[in-house]
Amino acid sequence: MTIADTHRLRADDALERARAENRSALIGYLPAGFPDLERSIEAARILIDHGADMIELGLPYSDPVMDGAVIQEAAKAALLGGTRTRHVLQAVEALSGRGAAILVMSYWNPILAYGPNSFARDLAAAGGAGVITPDLIPDEGADWIAASEEHEVDRIFLVAPSSPRDRLEHVVSHTRGFVYAASTMGVTGTRASVSAATEGLVERTRAAGAKNVCVGLGVSNGEQASEVGAYADGVIVGSAFVRALLENQGDDRAARTALAAVADDLRAGVERARA
Repeated sequence: MTIADTHRLRADDALERARAENRSALIGYLPAGFPDLERSIEAARILIDHGADMIELGLPYSDPVMDGAVIQEAAKAALLGGTRTRHVLQAVEALSGRGAAILVMSYWNPILAYGPNSFARDLAAAGGAGVITPDLIPDEGADWIAASEEHEVDRIFLVAPSSPRDRLEHVVSHTRGFVYAASTMGVTGTRASVSAATEGLVERTRAAGAKNVCVGLGVSNGEQASEVGAYADGVIVGSAFVRALLENQGDDRAARTALAAVADDLRAGVERARA
């Protein structure tokens, strides 16, 4: 057992804690390295201090096919600033032990370049809970499945509204931590409303055997978080947090205040969802 193992909170631990409090978990996404590494770590700490149960640290990548314009802009700035995989692992280590499960969201190529086994090993050693791989499907993930099993790292695969029953069962059987239910067929970003098909997708994924189903893509305010939190095990928010940073570049105090306000609104939303 490493030092990290003594305080490594897994995704299931965070979800069980939220479930015991009769609420959905709040999961916040931020790109590591934006506006720089230290300030991205500080931003994640603000989310934790204002109610986030899990943090997804985005590993900046040059071809982010699932990311909308807001996250792409921040990730591009992080890449230009020199953020690399080792820096993301440093951020994980800096944030572990603060009461939230720390995940990495990464496209497959950076993990493949680093080495799947090495990445799982180093993530676990840093205190990380697991990895969301939006462009990797279980059918093509044998190396990652083996590595994550060996180092006890959660592996989170995605399902979509178009996923049929047999596909849901296949994804669920290979997922550890939670299943990421994409609320719409598209990229990340704030939306006026969450797809009406989302609740049905969560129900179908549970019927396929999933214990934990968390919803992402499109949730940006407390009202939407309350709507989704009524039926999902976790509510995933990214663009709303990143936008707060982008709109306040050059004014760190304003960025911190805006980020905290968004987190407070979202946490209030998940808390009143089942009141």
